[in-house]
Amino acid sequence: MHPNSIFRKTDSQTALAFAQARGFGTLGINGSDGPLAAHIPFILSDDGSKAMFHMLRSNPIARMGNDAKALLVVNGPDAYISPDWYGVEQQVPTWNYIAVHLRGSLKILPSEALKPHLRALSSHFEQQLLPKPVWLLDKVSSENQAKMTRMIIPAELEITKIDSTWKLGQNKPDKARILAAKVLETSPLGMMQTELAQWMCDADKGN
Repeated sequence: MHPNSIFRKTDSQTALAFAQARGFGTLGINGSDGPLAAHIPFILSDDGSKAMFHMLRSNPIARMGNDAKALLVVNGPDAYISPDWYGVEQQVPTWNYIAVHLRGSLKILPSEALKPHLRALSSHFEQQLLPKPVWLLDKVSSENQAKMTRMIIPAELEITKIDSTWKLGQNKPDKARILAAKVLETSPLGMMQTELAQWMCDADKGN
C-alpha cells in the first residue's frame, strides 16, 4: 500500500466492487516456517463481509485452522510510466497501479459448503461469458465430482479491514496525467495498459 494519502482516497465499497470484478487474488498468511501464499479465485458475499474460495487440502494454508490472520491481495492493472509522457519538465519515472488489500480471519468451512460454493463461483464467472451457454457443475458426473471435490476444501476470509491504493498520477496536473494516459494506450507495455490508461483519465472522479 502506497503511504501517500492522495492515492488512498477511494471508498471501501468501490474497492470491494473492484475486488469482486477482478475475482482473483493472492492469499497470504504467516506460517510456522515463514510467509505462505496461495493464488485463488474468489467471490464476495452480498454484503462484502466475506471472501469465499477453496483450496487444495494439501495447501499448507488449509492446515492453519480457523481464525488465523490473513491478507488477500487483489492486483489491478499496472504499468511503467515514462517521464517523457507528461509533456512537462523535471519529472521522473514511476509505476502506476491499482491494488486492494482485504484483511481478516481465515475460516475453514465444513465439506457440505463446498458444492454450493463451487456452483456460485462458476456461475459468477460464467455469467461474464454470455451469450455463451452457462456451464453447470451438474455436467460433471457424480463419480468425477466426488473424485475432484475430495481434494479441495471450502474456506472464507472474514473481512475486517479494507485498504486500497489507486496510484494513477493524481499528484500530477490533470493535463499531464491525461497526456501520459493517452501515450500509455499506444505503448507496447502489455495487455493491461489500456485499462490502466482509462483509470488514469478518470482519476479525478473520486479516486
